[in-house]
Amino acid sequence: MLAGRVGQVVNFTSLSNDVGVSATTIKNWVSVLKASYVVFELPPYFVDIRKRVIKSPKIYFTDVGLAAFLLGIHTEEQASRDPLRGNLHENLVIAEIIKGALVRGIRPEVYFFRDSHGTEVDLVIREKGELVPVEVKSAATFSHDFLKGLRRFRALATDRVAAGAVLYNGEQGFCIRGVRIFNPLQVEDLWDTLTSPSGHNPHADPTVMKPNSAGGDRQQ
Repeated sequence: MLAGRVGQVVNFTSLSNDVGVSATTIKNWVSVLKASYVVFELPPYFVDIRKRVIKSPKIYFTDVGLAAFLLGIHTEEQASRDPLRGNLHENLVIAEIIKGALVRGIRPEVYFFRDSHGTEVDLVIREKGELVPVEVKSAATFSHDFLKGLRRFRALATDRVAAGAVLYNGEQGFCIRGVRIFNPLQVEDLWDTLTSPSGHNPHADPTVMKPNSAGGDRQQ
């Protein structure tokens, strides 16, 4: 049941109804899974946000392969067409970002953001006094809709906010108005790439300009 809710806001009442035990028991079970590093929670970011926001955490698996196994996914083909493909991809990327910080000896300050109108940012990193909003998409084709949450978050947050990044499954890396768009699987150190001004991702360098055939304001 928990694997079926990967990448979603935890609702202990819903889980208790589905499993047939009390919400308190579910909380105790989840606390054991957290203490055993089977799952981890991503808390919501709501400090200094001038809107009503969601204040419950999201749940992720430390090993996304375990989540896939529990969902009955055993092949690449199954994974590519599973309804939770996007959630699993998000789980994989966020877990790798957090691991990248931990191997450096950094205790990462990471959150997600969602307001009552459904505006969401998958990951918000607080590093060196700055917030870095990150969208994670499993799609191989970029859409300008991917930028909506980042723009909304920057408009609402009162802290210093970076332009942020969109991590998608396409081959091309480029920038749009400072937002770095690239494939996280092509980057050796995700944490460093996201938290440093230019990182080590050659595709994310906003200084090299190329025209966009679609007429948009694209940098590569």
